[in-house]
Amino acid sequence: MNWLKKYSIERPYKKFINDLTFRQVYESVVDLAKKLFSYVKNEKRVAIYSNNSVDMALFFLAFQFLQKEVLMLNTCLTDEEIAKQLKALNIKVIFSCDNKFISFDKVYKGEREDIKSIENFEEESIAVIMNTSATTGEFKSVPIGWKQFYSHVKASQKSLGVTDEDNWLVVLPMYHISGLSILIRSLYNGTSVTILEKFHQEEVIKLIESNTINMLSIVPTMLNRIVDRIEKHNLRVVLVGGEFIPKPLIEKSIVKNIPIYKTYGMTETTSQVTTFSVLDYPEKIDSVGVPLEKVVIHIENTDKKGIGEIVIKSSMLMAGYVGKKKVFNYFNSEDVGYMDEDGFLYILDRRKNIIISGGENIYPKEIENILYAHPKIYECAVVGEKDERWGQVPVLYVVSSMDRQKILEYLSNKLAKYKLPKKIIYLEKLPRNASGKILKKNLT
Repeated sequence: MNWLKKYSIERPYKKFINDLTFRQVYESVVDLAKKLFSYVKNEKRVAIYSNNSVDMALFFLAFQFLQKEVLMLNTCLTDEEIAKQLKALNIKVIFSCDNKFISFDKVYKGEREDIKSIENFEEESIAVIMNTSATTGEFKSVPIGWKQFYSHVKASQKSLGVTDEDNWLVVLPMYHISGLSILIRSLYNGTSVTILEKFHQEEVIKLIESNTINMLSIVPTMLNRIVDRIEKHNLRVVLVGGEFIPKPLIEKSIVKNIPIYKTYGMTETTSQVTTFSVLDYPEKIDSVGVPLEKVVIHIENTDKKGIGEIVIKSSMLMAGYVGKKKVFNYFNSEDVGYMDEDGFLYILDRRKNIIISGGENIYPKEIENILYAHPKIYECAVVGEKDERWGQVPVLYVVSSMDRQKILEYLSNKLAKYKLPKKIIYLEKLPRNASGKILKKNLT
């Protein structure tokens, strides 16, 4: 929070969060902290339940002023799931944008208490806790401290650069690391953010074409909805990650000179650990880029083709899941891929998604990549199904106007026979989580 105070003095009239200046945000955060103190003075951890908003950002920053660990609750969770997460982390005080818990409005209307100003933060102190693995089942609690955030920001600066005009759009949920990290980067860099509650197509296009924003973090499904409609832009960076990125989408962006930066990372690594500019390296379009500064990536347990498990070492890496063993040296991402001779990383799939059929490895992303290149394939996901003869066989879930035979004909010219889906199941839409990732666990 000393960064917020610093910029409130050095850049008092510069916009920070939407229409609020650094000075206004600092004054609002200090005022809010005084009102929150009576609720949280005896608590180590608290929780926020909210969709994106300026208020959500102010509450998060006020809790940092009070040096509280903050659990960011996913608003898509059921009451039972929320209760389980709160119990696991021994959290009794929760604040929300509505009346589900202690409402933001109630706090704003409350009385202030005198509190001591906290100027310095211990690097090892935990700023936020995020529960991950919603796509696989049981959650794991990831603690992220100021040490990790600071390392992330410094590495991001080197890869993406910083300008005084930067205004980064936040449409990804701030209860995910991809959304919250934008706020933290902008706080450290002294630059602006524009927060939208959710991805609204018309609003995003208006912000882009009016040059209000010049930076954007987005998932492929969102980009796909707006790329054809962008007529003019002043975008400096469009960070795309979160799931598989179809080649045709990247190619459309290149034609429009949209500065796509493919990226790879996870909550455990405080967001991105690799990135690259597709416009600068179009020949590397299938990769997710090179490691950020002070990030070391190795491929372990490789096969004859050099494909293996991706392990990561970095000062951005969490110390370990809450209540679990500490992470020493390298962290196993549970992704499978390889690195080329130029140091670019290629992700083939999650280790758990690999289908072993008759002793052959089948990478669902390879099949999905080919399918997404067809204009009549709108969404798809390939998962493994148990089979008595082969062990596992690939099954395709698809949103498409193509019939089964046409899909198989299209694939048979591009894939070995053993990789062809043994079943094709049509759906109106695929299940996704709040950040747009397809929930494959809901398809099996």
